Amino acid sequence: MPNSARPRRSVLYMPGSNARALEKARSVGADGLIFDLEDAVAPSAKEEARALVVAELKKGGYGARETILRVNGLDTPWGKDDLRSAATSGAEAVLLPKVESAASVREAERILVVAGAPPTQALWCMIETPRGVLAVNEIAAASPRLACLVMGTSDLVKDLRGRHTRERREVIVALGLTVLAARAHALAALDGVHLDLEDADGLESSCRQGLEMGFDGKTLIHPKTVDVANRIFAPTPEEVERARRVIAAHAEALAEKKGVVVLDGRLVEALHVEEAKRTVALAEAIAARG
Repeated sequence: MPNSARPRRSVLYMPGSNARALEKARSVGADGLIFDLEDAVAPSAKEEARALVVAELKKGGYGARETILRVNGLDTPWGKDDLRSAATSGAEAVLLPKVESAASVREAERILVVAGAPPTQALWCMIETPRGVLAVNEIAAASPRLACLVMGTSDLVKDLRGRHTRERREVIVALGLTVLAARAHALAALDGVHLDLEDADGLESSCRQGLEMGFDGKTLIHPKTVDVANRIFAPTPEEVERARRVIAAHAEALAEKKGVVVLDGRLVEALHVEEAKRTVALAEAIAARG
């Protein structure tokens, strides 16, 4: 499946030290699961959590859910061993925290390859510091393994000395730059987490803002938020129906040796067909998950 058509509407963080949560993850409705060895694990539990997560990943049973292992940074005592374990864990992707340069991405990739990572294991990068935002374009171009940029808005607001607002004014520039870099290099882009689990309206608003900005989905911290993200980041039936009509109308125009066609009063060109095909492919992939 093309990277852009893989459903990533909801990607749920799972604490790597919580065996019960890792088991429950096999039944949640999220498109992806981030097994977290970084923020969610106390320093004294890092090695135990690593062993637990790797064992659960090798056990499998996560179905169509995309499995991502977030490691500790290379500047920590656990980062290199995390990467070596991740290489053969069976995780589909390895998420690097607080990425600030292309060089750090390439160094992580080197460690993974030496440790036996398969060619299909992707790299994901967290963009969550001022340096990371300012270097996001070079980060996005760092490696052919790179598949996704993930916003870490909580850490970013802290580093900016900003204040969390309902409209997310404090991170709007960073969000936009990250989406731009992702699209420039054909990567997926995931929005940051919504922290207030009691603010359902805020979650809905944040998801819709992320969708309108171009994000593929949202990272989440609780299973109860999955359904909202899945609903908002999925193509609507009306969008899918129109996408199919766009594809059909353009094919008919080509058969008649026409380069463009007008559908419902709107001009349809090749660029619209490309997006329509992505919409249909995404909708079919979601439907295939049941």
